[in-house]
Amino acid sequence: MIKVAVGAVEAAAAASRQEVVVIVDIIDMSTTLESAMEAGATAVYGAAPWPPPEYCRVCPEAVGRAAGLEARERGSGVVVVAEPRAGPARERRRQAAGVLAGLRQAGAEVVAVVPNMGKETARVADFEGKVVVAVTAAGGVAFDAAFNQGGRVGTATVARTLRSRGKEPALRGAGRAWAMSGEGDKGITVVAAGPGCLEDLLAAQYVAQLLWDRWTAGLNPGGSA
Repeated sequence: MIKVAVGAVEAAAAASRQEVVVIVDIIDMSTTLESAMEAGATAVYGAAPWPPPEYCRVCPEAVGRAAGLEARERGSGVVVVAEPRAGPARERRRQAAGVLAGLRQAGAEVVAVVPNMGKETARVADFEGKVVVAVTAAGGVAFDAAFNQGGRVGTATVARTLRSRGKEPALRGAGRAWAMSGEGDKGITVVAAGPGCLEDLLAAQYVAQLLWDRWTAGLNPGGSA
């Protein structure tokens, strides 16, 4: 079953039901991560900023440890994406403190801490072969909440990315989610990360429709749904 939900609390609830969770944060977290993957990133994560919010259970240190261990297994480094997009670098490092602590615990190399700028982020660091963690107040928190409920979590966007436009970014995100679900064996919840953000909700509905089309095609392989 394909569902649409809003915010970190609902993302965590979906993960607790063992559903695949897809985070949609158009401005800018999921767009940044899609562009990072286009630029060669091998894995992407999201995490809550420091101090973490109180309205849902998150643990950015745990996300940092997981990302760091994956980077070490791959023999690569980690790029941390953080906010604010404009402002001193020390503020981005402060907000990423939880993730950076987890990365240190994992013994991972942090190769850069860069601003969350959507597709432009991919131009300010070398993402080839890297693991990426986006520390943001909407998509990062929602990813973190689902991840720390033991969920399989991905991202998707409908915005233009570093190298793609039109339907391409959304189709890729939906395709990853479909693969994570075992081609429909598990439920998928597409989460509009920002409560009150119409662009996230509309984008989540679009990605969910792409997934629904795949699911119904599987139920009706000889014809339309």
